[in-house]
Amino acid sequence: MQRLGLFLAAGTLLATAVSAAHGRTIDDVRARGALNCGVSEGLPGFSQADSSGAWRGFDVDICRAVAAAVFGDPGKITYLSLPSATRFEALKNGDIDLLSRNSTWTMSRDTTLGLDFAGVAYYDGQGFLVRADYGMRSALELFGARICLITATTTEENAAEFFASKGIDVTFMPFDIRADARQAYVDQKCDAMTGDRSALAAERSRMDEPGDHIIMPEVISKEPLGPVTRDDDPAWTDVVRWTLFGLINAEEKGLTSAAMTSNDEDKATAAALGQPAAAALGLEDDWLAKVIEAVGNYGEIFERNLGVDTPLGIERGINAPWNAGGILYAPPMH
Repeated sequence: MQRLGLFLAAGTLLATAVSAAHGRTIDDVRARGALNCGVSEGLPGFSQADSSGAWRGFDVDICRAVAAAVFGDPGKITYLSLPSATRFEALKNGDIDLLSRNSTWTMSRDTTLGLDFAGVAYYDGQGFLVRADYGMRSALELFGARICLITATTTEENAAEFFASKGIDVTFMPFDIRADARQAYVDQKCDAMTGDRSALAAERSRMDEPGDHIIMPEVISKEPLGPVTRDDDPAWTDVVRWTLFGLINAEEKGLTSAAMTSNDEDKATAAALGQPAAAALGLEDDWLAKVIEAVGNYGEIFERNLGVDTPLGIERGINAPWNAGGILYAPPMH
């Protein structure tokens, strides 16, 4: 009986410890009064501060959606601009609560860094940017080329494997800072620039004559990009994950930001969609309606920041919903 009592006591202590750890981040965020969100150093369309210092972009809107879910207010965010080399350490060290910064989900990152990828927000792939006046139409023509890239990413390994498999000799010019790599390309210190195709579109949009540069057709890697959390608080990861999934499901169901302020039926539908898990997530019953009102659905976020009517001019492609020819897919919310 004494052993049984000790066993039960130990179990109670363990359950209490697990319960105390569960949900720790959301409590810290609320006590602080702001979400600390890590973004890029400045990548058009994804995360960039405007002339007034306000951050805008696809990744920024993921941060805003999470803040809207937690606070009902998308503006309660402190942004931390992070280079590739230090982004994961900043998250592990607790400098940020969420990393929303064009980061690829890989097995090694997921299993060895103490991190969780909450989901895929953007399906991308690595490509190559060159000057149009070179007359090249394929990366297979890059014999002897000098290629600029960013360190501390999956980029160099992918490119090395691609060119080795084709028997093509190239030279890589690595840079820690994206702006330095872009400037080297502009100054023709390298012949091509490689990275995620969306990032290349963003860098091209910053050049004086974007039309003078082309992204070659080859896609040489899988780059599932998405928000990242620490793996010590699964409850917080669930908040981020289901906020992202809520945005995707909202597009599928035709729930828009405008409807949240003008259509009581749609607003009730959005609230009902998120309500079943609200208590488990530690959120208000109408959290999803507030998220959609604040940032729109996934499609609205995409078109506003990256779409064909923006300087990046990216078509939906595989990032279209699964029922519209793409592979964008979120689990059902019931």
